[in-house]
Amino acid sequence: MMEAQFDLRGINFEEGYIAVIDKPLEWTSTDVVRKIKFALRKIGYPRIKVGHAGTLDPLATGILLVCIGRATKMVEALQAEEKEYVADVMLGATTPSYDLEHPVDRTYPYEHITREAAAEALRSLEGERLQTPPLFSAKKIEGTRAYELARAGETTETVELRQALVNIYETELQEYALPRIRIRVRCSKGTYIRSLAREIGEALHSGAHLTSLRRTRSGGFTVGQAWQLEDFLKKLRLLETK
Repeated sequence: MMEAQFDLRGINFEEGYIAVIDKPLEWTSTDVVRKIKFALRKIGYPRIKVGHAGTLDPLATGILLVCIGRATKMVEALQAEEKEYVADVMLGATTPSYDLEHPVDRTYPYEHITREAAAEALRSLEGERLQTPPLFSAKKIEGTRAYELARAGETTETVELRQALVNIYETELQEYALPRIRIRVRCSKGTYIRSLAREIGEALHSGAHLTSLRRTRSGGFTVGQAWQLEDFLKKLRLLETK
């Protein structure tokens, strides 16, 4: 039975519960956790712990695992599991954040890119390797979030971003409609799909940035099991009246 079909009545959230949420567009992962925690407090859990297992950017949607009560002890293990994403990548242009958070800063030719070349570029990026995260990210540099440095005017020329070991297990070119392509990516914890989009552009002797991102799987949880956030909150509010 899908998670979203479960009746929440009778659940002791302190004992532990994993809510599989389809994160709405433009919400931060912290926004979702805060909203659920507030709702739980209103139904009799004033000190309950709530956390998430794997951040999604505000411009991304899809699976966010929200761990409640004793399930927060599972956060680290859940974060370590592989993820799957579907992403739209715009070829021929870059942005400072590698996505739509910032406007295009440079354009490149893209007319030379064939479907075969795009598929080959994806294959070339598979496997275990080091990846540089975006400057506009939550990575810490000497105790400061990278995005805070970026917003203060720092650039990749003045800030040294530590590379992370990631593994791209599988890629698939799902759609090809220049200048846009749609890709599916199965990858390890810590992989930045925004950085992968940038790397695709470079592999194609062009530029690229992410225009949409959806996490379709996290470990054994799929998007088909996910609650819409408002539906989950409504179920919690019903418990308030019991």
